[in-house]
Amino acid sequence: MRITRRRFLAVGAAGGAALALAGGYAWMRGRRASPEIRRLDADALAIIRAIVPAMLAGALPPASAARASAIDETVDAVRRAIAGLAPAAQDELAQLFGLLATGVGRRLLAGVASSWPDATPAEVDAFLVAWRDSGWALKRSAYDALHQLTFAAWYANPRSWGAIGYPGPPVLGA
Repeated sequence: MRITRRRFLAVGAAGGAALALAGGYAWMRGRRASPEIRRLDADALAIIRAIVPAMLAGALPPASAARASAIDETVDAVRRAIAGLAPAAQDELAQLFGLLATGVGRRLLAGVASSWPDATPAEVDAFLVAWRDSGWALKRSAYDALHQLTFAAWYANPRSWGAIGYPGPPVLGA
């Protein structure tokens, strides 16, 4: 088989991408949470902080102070929800956040060029839509996990109930 310049460049680019992904995966595997204290690291919290405003765009309060407070409360609720999951689910989420925390993973898998704290809501929304509508079941599953955690955290907060007309749980024995 004759090697053309085009084929050489294509194989080189594919090999470089494979090495970058393998390196990111190897780096991520070394970043496991300790079994006795399962916490999200700063990178994972930055990812969640970028995802929450994109997923809850129409539900968040418009005022900046109330909006920032609602985002902080939701991020904290997501953190608590993850802490309550089974260890296997926590490990899977740690792997997801570890991969998205790498520059290569963020760019290739999410399509977000800037760092998570600097990502625009439009960039994050495009990433979420791409994962939601992806042909890869793994991306759709990851999107579903992020979506369910975010919305469960949001609607578990009594301050969000008024916007959807939910009066709160019934008072039993009254």
